[in-house]
Amino acid sequence: MGFDLHFALSSVPIILGAVGTTLFVALLSCVGAAAIGFVFDIVRRLGGVTGFLIGFAVDFIRSTPLLGWLYFLYFVLPFYGIRLGSMTVGVMGLSIYYSGYLAEVFKAGIDAIPKGQPEAAKALSLSRRDTIIHVIAPQMLRNIAAPLGNYFVSILKATPYLAVLAVPEMLGRAFDIASQTYRYTEPLMMAGLIFLALALAISQAVKRLERRLLAVGVR
Repeated sequence: MGFDLHFALSSVPIILGAVGTTLFVALLSCVGAAAIGFVFDIVRRLGGVTGFLIGFAVDFIRSTPLLGWLYFLYFVLPFYGIRLGSMTVGVMGLSIYYSGYLAEVFKAGIDAIPKGQPEAAKALSLSRRDTIIHVIAPQMLRNIAAPLGNYFVSILKATPYLAVLAVPEMLGRAFDIASQTYRYTEPLMMAGLIFLALALAISQAVKRLERRLLAVGVR
């Protein structure tokens, strides 16, 4: 059975019908992972028991597989009376999993800021909150733009894992077509090409953002 180009092209509209869901899940997961990762790193810097526990949590998250989080949230939590929708589980699973990696990205970005910056903010009597928002965050963003963008692309590429939860994303639609027609090559290849196009587009957008941030930093 050879490759059928006509069938492959006919499957594209069906797969593209799920691109909105894929991008929505990826965007929410990116925001969630970044928010959790940033909080993890800030709290970890406080030291003490709390800092130790957060550090352990980051290492634990990074040492576990993504599918493990998805199965735990979707199949284990119901035994304790907590039932979540597949979309919610998908976003939560991706956010928690990648927050461990983004915590390290934020750590590297903050550590790259000259120590005199926070000290100057303290000398000006800025609160910790204002120091983080107005002094640390802008400089950190320039330092982490590239790795942060790479992880956002990784989150997009990880959305196919949600097919195991019946989330209607692009790979799930491709498998639906394949199960109905018993032709797997064409729909899966089209889904892969669409993911490639999206990843390349996001990568280019991140590069442009990084150049603009660097240009602002030079000024």
